[in-house]
Amino acid sequence: MKLHLLPIIPLFISVFAMAQVKVDMKGYKPDNGTHVTQQGQLLTLSWPAGNAQQGRVVLDLSQERPLFKTMSLNGKEISAGIDPAFVMTVGKRDLLSQNGWNIFFDKVPNRPYETYPLSVRKTTVSVRTEGSRTIASVGPVTAEKFSGTLEVTLYNGSPLLNIAAVISTDAPAKAIVFDAGMVSTTPDWQHISWMSTGDSLRQVKVAQADTARHQAVKYRAIAASGKQGTLTVFPPPHQYFYPLDEAFNLDFTWYGNRYRKLVNGYGIGIRQELQGDRRFVPWFNAPPGTQQRLNFFCLLSEQKDTAAFTALKAFTRADRYASLPGFKTMSSHFHNEFVMNVIMAGKPVPEKPEFVQVFKDMGVDIVHLGEFHYTADPRGPDEKRLPQLKALFELCEKQSDEQFLLLPGEEPNEFFGGHWLNIFPRPVYWVMSRKPEQPYKENKPGYGTVYHIGNKAEMLQLLKDEQGLAWTAHPRTKGSVNTPDIYNHEDFFRSDRFMGAAWKAMPADLSQPRLGKRVLDLMDDMNNWGVRKTVIAEADLFTITRHNEMYAHMNVNYLMLDALPGYKDSWLPVLDAMQKGRFFSSTGEVLMPSLKVNGKAPGDSVQLPANGMANIELTLQWTFPMNFVEIISGDGEKVYREKITLTDTQAFGMKTFRMNSKLSGRKWVRVEAWDVAANGAFSQTFWL
Repeated sequence: MKLHLLPIIPLFISVFAMAQVKVDMKGYKPDNGTHVTQQGQLLTLSWPAGNAQQGRVVLDLSQERPLFKTMSLNGKEISAGIDPAFVMTVGKRDLLSQNGWNIFFDKVPNRPYETYPLSVRKTTVSVRTEGSRTIASVGPVTAEKFSGTLEVTLYNGSPLLNIAAVISTDAPAKAIVFDAGMVSTTPDWQHISWMSTGDSLRQVKVAQADTARHQAVKYRAIAASGKQGTLTVFPPPHQYFYPLDEAFNLDFTWYGNRYRKLVNGYGIGIRQELQGDRRFVPWFNAPPGTQQRLNFFCLLSEQKDTAAFTALKAFTRADRYASLPGFKTMSSHFHNEFVMNVIMAGKPVPEKPEFVQVFKDMGVDIVHLGEFHYTADPRGPDEKRLPQLKALFELCEKQSDEQFLLLPGEEPNEFFGGHWLNIFPRPVYWVMSRKPEQPYKENKPGYGTVYHIGNKAEMLQLLKDEQGLAWTAHPRTKGSVNTPDIYNHEDFFRSDRFMGAAWKAMPADLSQPRLGKRVLDLMDDMNNWGVRKTVIAEADLFTITRHNEMYAHMNVNYLMLDALPGYKDSWLPVLDAMQKGRFFSSTGEVLMPSLKVNGKAPGDSVQLPANGMANIELTLQWTFPMNFVEIISGDGEKVYREKITLTDTQAFGMKTFRMNSKLSGRKWVRVEAWDVAANGAFSQTFWL
């Protein structure tokens, strides 16, 4: 590793005299309510910040002074004399050993990497309007072989702004992470605050000489308060967190003086732990020519930190999945290994295990486990395997009630190829091996019916006999690098018992305005293969504790269920919703309470009229301002995309959109919706 120590100034602005910068205003439209004026080297931007508030930032375009002369709300100065600061670490992506840019099994920090501050020269400045938001661009910005511009985006209707270094490179095989924040050589803040992982407010007084330190927080945010208000800094809640096996809280914020000995001044900000969870650590993809958006949000408040954090938490609904009438939330793929690590190990079993309470606190109604992941005896012998299953079933029954359903599940990874998950609608005893003399099915005292499975045909038969479902886990990466593609012609895949695949934001790429392109593309491919498959969101996480950064790595499926089935009854309604596509998947911030195509619901067959027009009625709820909706369709060979920009939306909205799309010759259609922080939701497929 090499740290590049340069003459230090926040954002590392070159200091030299130059003529006044003329701001390019050709893209600015004053009719959206934002006012922009230039006086000498000062560029003032004012915007309606919601609830009769007026936000205002004054950018100083002189080279020797901080970029933000002032940030204010309703005439009250929240902060002054501050600079955005970015530190980028650049490593090398392994593009050979697995599946190119889709790789997860990479350990970037185990190879040489270098850390660079981003520098900016304020020689080119422009302002443009995009719907209800206004973007000021300052540049050029450079670091290593990357270059681009700094963007400051103001969102009408909220005291929210986004600060982004939008940079690209032509160099191959780059993997990156970044730290960022707001710093000042003469800070006017009085104290720094954050929410502890135990969800209580913590404060420290600003001591300008204090060396910067890392801090574990809840809600991924850190705030600086002065005499007239609070500035809160936080990242995009999901996009900033590249995939890891563990959701450990790795001290994702910082505060203090001379952060990493690369930033001059006292500041607050967000950070990444370069070594991740010390398992597989892939960082972010940075393919050549892509516009990587290294960004964070600032929220202004006239209030003290308690009220400021209340406002902040609203953007993720306090890291909780909202209840929707007619839906139940379901999350899948957790290798918590409670059965083997606690129950079978003979340790005391708490009445209310912590991992169960974590899910309940997040508003998850149904949790589908992935126990026994390389820790147990899935292939037997029976005297080991069957007690393990019995302990799992008893745990799930005991922890389930009228408001919460804990479902047994495994990632068997036998018979079909690659990695896959399964779920049955009731407890099923089965062993992943069969000796020649053993029957496929037998009755065993204390367990009832027990299945022994010896090949893929018997595995498919078990799914049919017990009404189970299977699907590809983390398709096209990890242990499923070539699946489901290599078996998409096989009987088990084409069966209605093989549901499809699972989605996760993996790999991570800051140039993408959406998450999880890998599986969204697979979804389109499966649709064009002509097989009716569905895709659920999966978390694929190990340790689950209340001190983890769970929300950043989580996602959820909103199943169309009016009520939870009881554990002692069959939970077949859960499987039916999954298999028939009666759900949407979400990171939590964007919701789809209603979606109809020509009056039909997701998973349905839709009859198009002779003119091929589809009437799409979509109701969305959101927290961050929306970015776009996309209508994706296919004809069995090609994929077609129709993008509807939503840049006129403001934060915290709900609206029904009515769109007409000509789908002549198409065989299927689905819908995605994404906000400005790359949070989103996607529907299942309608068949035309």
